[in-house]
Amino acid sequence: MEKTVKLSARTIIAFFVSLVLLIIILAILITIKPGSEPWYAYPVNIALVILGFLCSLFFSMIVQNKHEIAYMNEYFKKMEVMDALTGVYNRRYIDENIDRLIKSVTRANGVLSLMMIDLDFFKKYNDSYGHGKGDNCLRNIAKILGQSLKRDNDVVARYGGEEFIAILPYTDEKGAQMIADRLIKNVKDFNIPHAQSEIADRVTISIGITTGGGNYSLTGTDYINKANEALDHSKRDGRNRYTFINIE
Repeated sequence: MEKTVKLSARTIIAFFVSLVLLIIILAILITIKPGSEPWYAYPVNIALVILGFLCSLFFSMIVQNKHEIAYMNEYFKKMEVMDALTGVYNRRYIDENIDRLIKSVTRANGVLSLMMIDLDFFKKYNDSYGHGKGDNCLRNIAKILGQSLKRDNDVVARYGGEEFIAILPYTDEKGAQMIADRLIKNVKDFNIPHAQSEIADRVTISIGITTGGGNYSLTGTDYINKANEALDHSKRDGRNRYTFINIE
């Protein structure tokens, strides 16, 4: 995490507001105590200026500290649901939000599709190229998945190890299958070499898809279990492909 070093807009505004108030107070003092000598000839006026300036700085520091505390709280709250390696959501985010997403779509009489996505022969990739390149591969896959899903309400998360999950609200069976084709193509076209793969010379993915809607009894667990069942079919059928199973 990069340290916050720039002053917030609120801090700058607070500092200048304090200075303006200081100038107004000084002007009042000069008006009340007119004399032949300039205002700075009176030690009490100088002391007041210094005190006012220090108060401005102190007030600005309080505002800045509150801003940084709020920023840190927001940052750490976000980090709780983000995968540190890939930068996409993590399993905790999915577990905490999937039922809410399903109910929201169901209330709107919509459909929701869910994909379980697995990197083919990733253990062999790690064994062959090392965990450093394995981590870089996962980051690239997460980036490809995120860029391939066009809508703002689509969710991509790393669900564990080399497995990702995609939640597609208001996407039906046909739409989900089109997206799966796109994901498989985009990953393959990225051309991450994988000499130990049993099906290609590059990294590929297998996908399991399920779609449902209008059933209030369905839970996130139901969707995930059905998508995992479809993913198992894709693996048994040769990988680098998707399988669709309707949840209902």
